[in-house]
Amino acid sequence: MAVLDHKFRVRGVEGLRVVDASAFPAVPGAFPSCPTMVLSAKAAEVILADASERLR
Repeated sequence: MAVLDHKFRVRGVEGLRVVDASAFPAVPGAFPSCPTMVLSAKAAEVILADASERLR
């Protein structure tokens, strides 16, 4: 029932990814900026890997 898949893509919408605190299934503590920053770094890796696969 998740809106995002494991590559941060919005299910049912082509070409749209979401990388913010709404990607967490629950609030990540009292100070969500640090986990959100880690999430964004991981998302950048995933997006760059997808882009390099498409160029091959």
